[in-house]
Amino acid sequence: MGNPEGRQAVGRFTMKTPMNLAGRTAIVTGAGSGIGRAISLSLAKRSCHLILVDIDRAGAVVTAEQARALGAQATVYRVDVGSEADIKAFAAEVLAAHPQIDLLINNAGVALSGGFEQVSPEDFDWLININFWGVVRMTRAFLPRLRQSDDARIVNLSSIFGIIAPPGQTAYCAAKFAIRGFSESLRHELESSSVGVTVVHPGGVATSIATSARAPKGESNAEAEARHQAVKKMLTLPPEIAGETIVNGIIARRPRVLVGDDAKQVVMLERLMPVGYWNVVQKRMGWGRRD
Repeated sequence: MGNPEGRQAVGRFTMKTPMNLAGRTAIVTGAGSGIGRAISLSLAKRSCHLILVDIDRAGAVVTAEQARALGAQATVYRVDVGSEADIKAFAAEVLAAHPQIDLLINNAGVALSGGFEQVSPEDFDWLININFWGVVRMTRAFLPRLRQSDDARIVNLSSIFGIIAPPGQTAYCAAKFAIRGFSESLRHELESSSVGVTVVHPGGVATSIATSARAPKGESNAEAEARHQAVKKMLTLPPEIAGETIVNGIIARRPRVLVGDDAKQVVMLERLMPVGYWNVVQKRMGWGRRD
C-alpha cells in the first residue's frame, strides 16, 4: 500500500514529508497551453516523466519539446477528454506502455459565456462533459494504477468559480463546484491509501480559456469584444507562476491550493459572507461591472 500521504511520525506528531517528483510519471491533461503547459514544465524541471494530453496535439508537441529541453522524458497523446471512447482508448494504450503512474493532473477545461437562459442545452452539456465528466472518467481509468504506486496523487483543477458563483457562469460554476465536491469526498475515501488528492482553485490566470469561451448564440461582435476586454482585466497572473504554485502544492501534499491573491481574497470573503459576497466582489474588485 505504501506510506499513506508520506506521513512520518515525529514524537507525538505526524508530519508529511515532501513528495519527491524525480523519476515519477505524471499524466497532465490540457498540456498544450496555459496552466497545463506551465504545470508540465514545472514538473519537467524536477525530473518528472510526462504523459502530455491535449485535444490540440500540436500544442502538446510544443510542450513536450520544451520539457525535453529541460531534460525530462515526454510523450504526447491527442485525447478529447469529453469523449468516453477517447479516454478508454487512451487509458488502454498508456496502461500497457507505462507500468508506473504516480500523478494524474486533471487540468483540461473549456469555458462558456452567457446567462442560463441564453445558453443552449447542448452547450451546457458540452461544458459539463469536458470539465466534470472528463475528470471523473480519467480518475476512474487510472486510479487502480495509481494505487500501485508507493506515493501517488490526483490533482483536480477547479477554479475560483468553484468557491464563488458569479452570474453568467452557471455551467462553469456547476462543473467547478462539482470537481471540488468530488475531490474532497475522494480524498476522504483514500485517506488510508498511498494516493492523495489535491483540488486547485486558480484565480485570474492569463490564459486563453476565457477569451476563447464558447459564446451564446446571437451575441454581437460588439458584445463579444466588450466581454473579452472585461475578462482580460481579470486575467493577470502569469501561467508560469500558477504552474509553480500548483507543483509546490503537490510537493507539499496540500489538499487545497489557491492560486493568486484574488483567489485568496475571495475565499476569505466567501467565508465571512457566504450569501452576500457578490455585492462586495463587484464593488471592491470590479467584477461583473458593465462600465
